[in-house]
Amino acid sequence: MAKTSHRALRLLSLLGSDRRWPLRELATRLGASERTVRRDIETLRQLDYPIITVHGPDGGYQLGDGHTLPPLLFDHDQALAVAVALQTAPSTMFGLGDDAARALATLQQVMPTALRASMESLRLTRLQNYWEFPSPPVDPAALTVVGSAVRHRHLLVIETLRPDGTRPEPGDPDFLPARRIEPYHLVVWAGRWYLVAYDLTDHQWRVHRVDRLHPRPTTQPFTARALPSDDLAHFVMRTYDRGDTPAAWQYTGTARLNLPTHVVARWAPGGSVVEHLDTDHCRLTLGAWSWAGIAGILATFDTELTDLHPPELVQACRLLAHRWATITDTGENPDNPA
Repeated sequence: MAKTSHRALRLLSLLGSDRRWPLRELATRLGASERTVRRDIETLRQLDYPIITVHGPDGGYQLGDGHTLPPLLFDHDQALAVAVALQTAPSTMFGLGDDAARALATLQQVMPTALRASMESLRLTRLQNYWEFPSPPVDPAALTVVGSAVRHRHLLVIETLRPDGTRPEPGDPDFLPARRIEPYHLVVWAGRWYLVAYDLTDHQWRVHRVDRLHPRPTTQPFTARALPSDDLAHFVMRTYDRGDTPAAWQYTGTARLNLPTHVVARWAPGGSVVEHLDTDHCRLTLGAWSWAGIAGILATFDTELTDLHPPELVQACRLLAHRWATITDTGENPDNPA
């Protein structure tokens, strides 16, 4: 009986993942026969779980609306995923530290002993290393407004914030009037939240950094347009004008690259800025922990570099070139001779 109950709970957990499950796949995941799975599905239906049968080649079973799953239906891997998510979420959103900690504690209190032990075993401290490119966390209130507008297909009124999060006032040199946009999709890339939207002011598809927006909700619906790309993630990565600003680093430099803007935008590290010059050239502004660090990142683009600034960056490039040439000629590290 215990084995049957455990299998039924596991089945309910799978069905609660908001996808359609073919019978054969359910049987494989549960390690049971298809006949047994059908019997378990009927048992759950008798307990008033609205399990829907979808017929046809792409058919299967899925959980319908109208029933809330209790938080106890986690398996071991799900428990670990929740523990990791709740402990790392505060690094990308403002003000979630206390709420995430309380949510984790609440879940642990209602978990079965074995799952609670799994969650408690994964206590972590997240440290940022020098290879990470920092970005400011997002205000949960702004993210809620944007996410709701995307879901309900309602227009948004947005104002652009300064990199430090302040709002320019009318009369300030960087003040821009509010714009009306059609919000379509949220994308998280390199620790940054981006919104893909259609701008009704200049009638163009744009990518906005959510942490650089002050959004105001409306109740005005809009009719969905054909998206600018079948792959929105690719669209975001290739778009250079997405509201990025140089991250705060000890050293910041710029260079002109003999590459198209969309190529550099795809591979530039987070916290850098790509400026369009012409169809075959762009300017990249980025920071690092040293001038050599910036020079090393520029070298990864494997193209001609010109118009480098400041002079310290030029000197770092020459130094690295000398070191690499020495290694090529002798096979030895000039800083650590044999």
